[in-house]
Amino acid sequence: VVYEQEGVFIHSSCGKNDDQDSLISGVLRVIEKENEVIVDWRPLDDTLDASNILCAGKDSSSVVEWTQTPKEKCSRGADRPSSYEAEWDMVTTVSFKKKPHSNGDATTHANGESKWSFLFSLTDLKSIKQNKEGMGWSYLVFCLKDDVKLPALHFHHGDSKLLIKCLEKHVVLNESPQDKRVLLVNSQNKSLSQSFENLFDEPSYGLLQKLKKDPYTVTMGRFSKVTNYIFDSFRLSDPSNQRRPPSEMADFLNDAIPGLKINQQEEPGFEVITRIDLGKQPEVSRREPVSAEEWAKNMDSEGRILNVDYIKRLIFKGGLCHTLRKEAWKFLLGYFPWNSTKEERANLQKRKTDEYFRMKLQWKSVSEEQEKRNSRLRDYRSLIEKDVNRTDRTNKFYEGEDNPGLILLHDILMTYCMYDFDLGYVQGMSDLLSPVLYVMENEVDAFWCFVSYMDQMHQNFEEQMQGMKTQLIQLSTLLRLLDSGFCSYLESQDSGYLYFCFRWLLIRFKREFSFQDILRLWEVMWTELPCQNFHLLLCCAILESEKQQIMEKHYGFNEILKHINELSMKIDVEYILCKAEAISMQMMNCKELPQAVSEILGIESSSVTPDSDTGEDESGAVFSCPTSSYQSISTPVIAANGTRDSTQQMSEAQSLAPA
Repeated sequence: VVYEQEGVFIHSSCGKNDDQDSLISGVLRVIEKENEVIVDWRPLDDTLDASNILCAGKDSSSVVEWTQTPKEKCSRGADRPSSYEAEWDMVTTVSFKKKPHSNGDATTHANGESKWSFLFSLTDLKSIKQNKEGMGWSYLVFCLKDDVKLPALHFHHGDSKLLIKCLEKHVVLNESPQDKRVLLVNSQNKSLSQSFENLFDEPSYGLLQKLKKDPYTVTMGRFSKVTNYIFDSFRLSDPSNQRRPPSEMADFLNDAIPGLKINQQEEPGFEVITRIDLGKQPEVSRREPVSAEEWAKNMDSEGRILNVDYIKRLIFKGGLCHTLRKEAWKFLLGYFPWNSTKEERANLQKRKTDEYFRMKLQWKSVSEEQEKRNSRLRDYRSLIEKDVNRTDRTNKFYEGEDNPGLILLHDILMTYCMYDFDLGYVQGMSDLLSPVLYVMENEVDAFWCFVSYMDQMHQNFEEQMQGMKTQLIQLSTLLRLLDSGFCSYLESQDSGYLYFCFRWLLIRFKREFSFQDILRLWEVMWTELPCQNFHLLLCCAILESEKQQIMEKHYGFNEILKHINELSMKIDVEYILCKAEAISMQMMNCKELPQAVSEILGIESSSVTPDSDTGEDESGAVFSCPTSSYQSISTPVIAANGTRDSTQQMSEAQSLAPA
């Protein structure tokens, strides 16, 4: 239910003893269900009994009544739960029959009650007529495409404009040239909604505002599945004009994300990158995940990690076995200091547990009345409940209704709102939390690990989206160095902004890989090896892998978006990790690396070299890392072509062994 308003009356004109209208008070709702949006009005005392619900039928000349088919009655029985789900079950199996025209009188059923309930789909809406300003209560009259006019709805409590705003998120409404009181439903929107598979539910101006306010919802499934109809929606122009200006999509994104300037012109502060020969990408292999035995060998009797750089390189090259994740992730995310002892960590957990439950008590103790007066807290709760209900349930940890995993997700996210009330909750954060909670299996530990993760990711979710702007600019810079020809091709197809990578960056590939693969990918990225912004090189690796198909098949704007979106759950995580590492080595081996790229990768500040754990030469000077520093930890291996080689034996360099 996306809109609900009580105090919406039908003036039925059925009074028996006088000329006054009989006022029937009801509730008006707008309901989103699968690929359809429904407007529903019913009297306050109405029920879900099939005999009490009136609906506008597509082939009717008046309001029609629907009843269950005999099969429906037999299979489902008379008793039905009072919920919209139950109602929708009935709607999908309905048979229509013509209802006798009542000449304005209310329909009277056997129980003597007047039943005026109706519902209709927005796809059947033709126009909405409004009252003249200053003429009593505001009212709206819905006219359907078969010229059926439904009873006027009178808003005794006002707020009819809120309904119009709600409907404008789903259909385009324009004033009629003949009568300014009549709002016509733009016919383009039906084809738009059908062709998008209900991915875009609003006109262009609404989309722009929503992209600024809520980038997650716009980009998760909608922005990456757009079709040709999007350009008609943006322009609302003559459909005969199908050619789009070359910079149209760039202008749209620039308006949606203020300050975003990528590829279309030189970015201030960035040097122009000319074509540089990076040389051949080296062969890269990966090893098996770090075992519990390896982890224990690198820890002293008091629980300190002996050689942090060494253990990070092991994790980067192979990830962690699952039994280690619960402990190791706390170090990787910064919840536990790497140099802490077991006793220090136990004391830290005790303090953090007390702090967590104090914050949790803050929102748990807020009464309903207090929450009504705190719009931000109310909005946070609403968004969290919506997101948690659609949480990725690919693991048993989140299966079933009233599942403890889902309840903990909700509680942790609400507590995070208390921890950082200014940022609060933004859609997409639950995607970052769910794998962490799955691994930790502990409310307090999951919360503080999530806090540490959000310290890295918070700029992605801030209102100005500065983190997203910066990352898209940096990704464009890296890709241009790697393959300027591919960048030029993307620009020629209005795709130079790399907006199709938005979802990847926003929630760190959470929707692109399987649940188990994302655990491996994240722990590798958290090592912060082999350079800064390794996640951008992962993007480059995926795009380079798809370049041939995109260019050989001459994919245009729409096809590129569709193709990238359909990669979800089809990417080999080990292959992409190998390829991204190879790209990093290729760039760090380049002697003429542009300054802009060096800054993005943080190469100048690197202190790890192939032959030294300290980053110092014989003179004690610290120098940068032009080559890979973890090649010797690799067996059994997975090569860049995705095949496993079990013949290569492990050869750990002496300099990389634990102290």
